[in-house]
Amino acid sequence: MATPDVTQILVAGQRTGIIGLKEVLKTVDDKFRGKPDEEIRFVLLERLSRTNYIQDSVKEKYGTAFLREFKKFVGEPFEEPMDPGFIEIKVLGPGCPNCERLEQDLMSLMTELQVKADLEHVRNPLEISEYGVMGMPGLVVNGQIKCTGKVPSREQLKTWLLEAVGKLSPADR
Repeated sequence: MATPDVTQILVAGQRTGIIGLKEVLKTVDDKFRGKPDEEIRFVLLERLSRTNYIQDSVKEKYGTAFLREFKKFVGEPFEEPMDPGFIEIKVLGPGCPNCERLEQDLMSLMTELQVKADLEHVRNPLEISEYGVMGMPGLVVNGQIKCTGKVPSREQLKTWLLEAVGKLSPADR
């Protein structure tokens, strides 16, 4: 029996596994590219609900996440409002000791500072190349490359995290 294709996406700030997302995006791409967002959202929800349990109370949030993934898949821009104080962090690197140390330092600081964030370690070389980062590890906070080729000090990481949640302005450094 084949293992189902599970893709991790953010749904309302929570990383969630979705079964069959890539396949549905491929089948919907040609037929719905350029259609109104509501129509695309409806079709994605309908098709992905066949293989994923989605409670009625959160269908709107899933629909927004599915639409975002569709827009990324077809290369169209998509603006999704972020929860205030929520941070999206990506550690870029294949999993070398420095990459792992950066990820561990970030997790420790997130706990210490009580920061809500989605921390993802991107190991896929193709995904890493999309950021134009050559030195590993790389660190991206809310879509902005913060450093490449080294593990920043805990103090520097703390400063970036506090800036990202709005508890520290760049002038306060």
